[in-house]
Order: sequence, then structure tokens, then C-alpha cells
Amino acid sequence: MYEPILEALRRGDAAQAVTAAEQAVAADPQDVGAHRLHAAALRLNGDPAAALAALDRAIGLAPEDAQLHLERAGALLDGRQLDEAQAALAQAIGLDPNQFPAYVMRAHLAISRGDLDEAERLGRTAARIAPNHPQVAAVEGALALHRGDPDRALAVLSHAAELAPDDAQILHSLGFAYFAKGHFAFAEGAFSKLAERYPEQSSLQLLIADLLRRQERFADAADRIAPLAQAADAGFGVQRWAGELEVDAGRPERALPLLRAALAAHPQDPRTLNAIMEAWRRLGDADDARRTLESALATHADQPNLWRARLALEPFAGPEALAVVERWHQAMPQYLGALEARAAIHDHLGEHEQAEAIAHRIVELSPGDARAEMRIVQGLVERDPDAAVERIERLIGMAADPLVQRELRQLLGRSLDIAGQPSAAAATWAELHAEVADQRLPRNAISARGGEEWPALTPLAEGSRGILLLWGAPGSQVERVAQVLRLAGAPLLVDRFGAQPPTDPLQRYGTVDELVAGKLDPAFLAKLYRAALPARGAAEGPVFDWLLWWDNALLRALRPNLSEALLLIAVRDPRDMLLDWLAYGSPTPYALETPEAGARWLARLLEQIADLHEHELFPHALVKLDEIGQDPGAIAQTIADTLRVQISLPEGVGLGGERLPAGRWREYGEALGECFAVLTPVARRLGYPEQ
Repeated sequence: MYEPILEALRRGDAAQAVTAAEQAVAADPQDVGAHRLHAAALRLNGDPAAALAALDRAIGLAPEDAQLHLERAGALLDGRQLDEAQAALAQAIGLDPNQFPAYVMRAHLAISRGDLDEAERLGRTAARIAPNHPQVAAVEGALALHRGDPDRALAVLSHAAELAPDDAQILHSLGFAYFAKGHFAFAEGAFSKLAERYPEQSSLQLLIADLLRRQERFADAADRIAPLAQAADAGFGVQRWAGELEVDAGRPERALPLLRAALAAHPQDPRTLNAIMEAWRRLGDADDARRTLESALATHADQPNLWRARLALEPFAGPEALAVVERWHQAMPQYLGALEARAAIHDHLGEHEQAEAIAHRIVELSPGDARAEMRIVQGLVERDPDAAVERIERLIGMAADPLVQRELRQLLGRSLDIAGQPSAAAATWAELHAEVADQRLPRNAISARGGEEWPALTPLAEGSRGILLLWGAPGSQVERVAQVLRLAGAPLLVDRFGAQPPTDPLQRYGTVDELVAGKLDPAFLAKLYRAALPARGAAEGPVFDWLLWWDNALLRALRPNLSEALLLIAVRDPRDMLLDWLAYGSPTPYALETPEAGARWLARLLEQIADLHEHELFPHALVKLDEIGQDPGAIAQTIADTLRVQISLPEGVGLGGERLPAGRWREYGEALGECFAVLTPVARRLGYPEQ
């Protein structure tokens, strides 16, 4: 859309750029980018006043876009402000009024069009004429700002502002330097000073409101632009933004008139709909929401965002929702969103054949539609897995998106498993793991076993704070134990798997080596662990901590210093664990370069668990999930029996999708026989049969 304008701007063909930009604006008057490029074309064409008007129209649509305000400041420099300043500059420094100001103005014009080298050359020329003049510093600061060096810009412009505290050009640049550094309160001060001198410039009020918003002073921001938003000629973007600010300020009753006006102007705009829906939600006025949306749909029945908003007002899959979807489909019979909404309702009501029929209709209208194809494939997996395999393989060949291909290949592995092709399923899963091995966590090192004398287990002190440490190796389905604990209301800490994990020793891989080498004092480890708990949200009461990894070397610290802890270990038949890891991954996203490498590592890890269990090295309980992994009630009862507590779960809870059943490893003997041979000895130690 923008290419003809950009190409003309690159050639310096101002007339052609203006023509192309005018066509883009006429095609979509609400396109901010078109107005922005129109302004650039007008500036190139030597019409700064018209360029400024074009930027004002863009700001009216996107008043919170800081870059637009920066461009507007450049447009102001194209003409009026420097022209007005020429006489004062000449009087102040006794220069030819047509020389120094001209160099400064041309430098700012070069900056505004992105020619920073030319601006620097002109700035140097101006500096030779008046090396210490604030206008030279203004050019230098603006250059630094545009080159991504806000620290230098701020230093230069702050000094210039001391020399010329009322210079509008310097204040503009200084304000944007503060903005770039995130010093929003200081930027607000600079622009507020300008607004006092130029009260007629509405863009300054909008810019100040944005700075107030960034300081989370939503009410102040809304009050600042209220006169602009309530004016008869208020732009749609200003009304919408003012309404959003009123919602953020907790004043939905003041937001509604503004957002209604914005909705009337552009009923398809998603931001307006999101804001007005939130205002209605906070006011609890669903009836007004229905009336307003129905009124909009009466004249704009071809706007899918309106239908989605209207549908959101009804209970999901209820008769009222079904009626809305039917009306939507009648108004837009070829629109996929209406069909998808209808299919979702069918699926929710258990009408899977009808949902699949709609998916076929969607594929007819939009060949290769990913969601519809997935729905068809899922149905085939349940009824005809061989047909599912064929369809998935065809879709993989058609898919251009690598992420879609991976999702399809994962589904292919599941389909091959159901279709009784275990070797092909295992090969598919192994390939998927190998491709992303360099993007996964390395498997933690495992300390050597054998002949170790453990420190004495300290008796449990009376009144000790209970600590439950939850852990399970890949494929153990430990995440299902975690789900049940959380459903039961336990304050389970899951931050070790999140974006901001704790930095205590039980998180760091290097802890094991440090303990074994004597570089980490075991008592200090326990102290660091306890000290981190308050910041993790466990200042008081019992602790439920889901561990990222386990190694028996930790017992050097836990036995003498954390004896109030209980280690809850999820286990399954190790051969099923390897297969589950291969098919579904693991909560700790370990790399799995090959099934053989994973089997060797898993065997060593589970040997430690067998040692711990056989020799009762630490208070613990093995939670065997082989037969109960799909049953949240049975898992809850096992936990309750282990902890000697009462546990209740909400009715009707589930644990997500089905996993491979216990014992499925036996069907993979041909593909993974060597791996299973590595795991069979530890399987026997954990109480599982050899075959």
C-alpha cells in the first residue's frame, strides 16, 4: 500500500509522492501511516503548513504515538519557529540574519528527513559561526537523540536549556530526550512549559497526557485531554483514547459517552470495542451493552468485531449465544469466524459430528485453514487413524509455517501411535526432539553413587514449619500431581518454571558440584533456601515447592539442616517414562538429542531415587502414577493418605488431554528396545516387572 509513496520519496519526486499519499489517504482516511507519509511528502514538496496539518490528522487518530509528536516537532522547525527567531538571534549575536539561522534550520530539516550526516555537516558550519550558541547545542542534541544516544542528547540539551531556558526548539528536543530515557515526569515538565506558551497546540496536550499515562496518573491524563475529546471537532482517536484513560482511571461512567461516540464513528475498531466492553463490565450494565451493540449491528452487520463483542455478552454455548451465532452466520454466510464460533458451540455440547462438518465447510471456503484441518484430523484420529496419518502427511507438505509443521508432526506421531505404527511414531517424536535440542535446557549433571556416608538426619524440631518438596523426572507426569495440589488449594510454588525463577541453590545446576567438592557449606545452602522463601510468596505457613531438578547430593544439606521437609517423588515404570518424555516432553524442558542418551541419563537419575527409597535416606514418598495418572480424585487420595490430611477437589475437574496408558512401552520394543534394556534394571528396583 505504501510502496508507491516510499518509492517517490526515495527518488525525491515530491509531486508524485504527494499524489500517491493523497490516494492512500482517500482510500482509508483512518490509516495513520498514510497520513504520516502524506506529511513527509508535503514537507518534501515545500509545504510545511500542510505537512503539519497532515501530522495533526495522524495524531488525532493515534494521540499516544510518541513518534508522531516527534515528527510534528520537526515539522514545526521547518518554518514558523526559526523564521520568528531569526531577528532575535541576529540581535543577540550580531550575525547576518540570513546565515546562522539558515544553517540551523537546514540542519533540523536534514534531521527531520533522516539525513543525519548532512545535518551534522550543517551543524558544524553553524558552530564555526557561533560555537557556544544554544541553537548549535540544540542541533547536536537532536542528532544524538536520532542516533540512539539519549544520554548524550540529554547532557547537551540540558546545558542548552540552562543558557536559553525559554527556547521552544530546545524545550521540544529536551522533552523528547527525557522521553527517550524514560524520565517521564521531567519530559512532562518540559512539554508543560511549552504548552503554557502555546496553549492553542492541542498536540502538546495529547503528548503531556501520554506522559501522565506512562506515570500511571490516568485521571490526570484524562482530565488533561477532556476538553479536546469533548470538542465538537474531536477526532475519533482522541475520543477513543480519552475513553480508555477514563476506564483506566476507574471512571467508566465518564468513559461511556466518549467511547459511544468513538464506536459510532468506527464500529469495527477493536480497541474501542475492548474499552467500551470493559466500561460496561465495570458498570455491570449488560443491558446497555446489548442495546448499543444491537443498534450498531443494525447498520453494520458486516463487521465481525461487533458480532464477537455481542456474542461475548451471552453465556458460552447457551441458547442466547447460539441465537447470536445464527444471526451472525446469516449476516455473513461466507465469514469463517461465524462458522468457527458455531463449531465451538457444537463441540462444547458434545455434537462433534456437526462441528466436524462445519470444519469441512471451512476448508471448502479456505483450503488449508489450519484450525479447521486440525479439527478434521482430530476426528479422524479417533475414528480412522490411518486416514488421519495420510491427511496429516499431506498437510505437512502444504504447510509453509515451520511452527504449523511442528504441530502437525507432533499430531502425526500421536496418530501413528494410535494407528499401530510405533516405530514410525517413535522416529517422528525423536526427530522433533533432535531438531530443538540446542534450544532446550541441558540435562543436569548427576553425582556419582556408592559408598557414601551421609550426615546424620537431624530429629524434627517441635513446631517446625512443614516443607513439601515435589519432584518427578521427565515422563513421570509430576505435573499432574502439581495440578491436583493447586486444585486442592495448596500454595504450590511454581516459580522455578517461570520467567522469574528464584536464585537459591536448589535452582542452580552448579550446586551439586559445589556440594561434592566442598565449596558450598550445606548449612549455608539451607539458610539461603529459607531466606528466599518470603520473596517467593511463602513467608508463613507450610511450604509446597516444586523442584526443577533433583540429585541425592542435596541430602548432604537436607539431612542435617532441613529435616522438616518431605520429598514427594512422582514415578512410573521408567520405560513408560522415557516414552512419555519422547511423546509429550517434560515440564523441565530438557534437551533430548536421542532416545538412547535420554535413557542413559534417566537410568542414572532413577538409580539415585531407588537408593534413596531402599535405604530411607530422607523422609519421602513415591507417588506411583501408572494406574491413577488420569484420575485427579485418585491422585488426591494418594496425596491425602501420604500427608495424612483431608483433600477435596472441585467437582468435574480434569487434568488435560489423555496420555499414553501404562504399559504402552511394550508395543515399542522393536523401536526402543536398546533404551528399555538400559532402564529395565532400575525398573525392577522400583518394583516394576521385567517384561
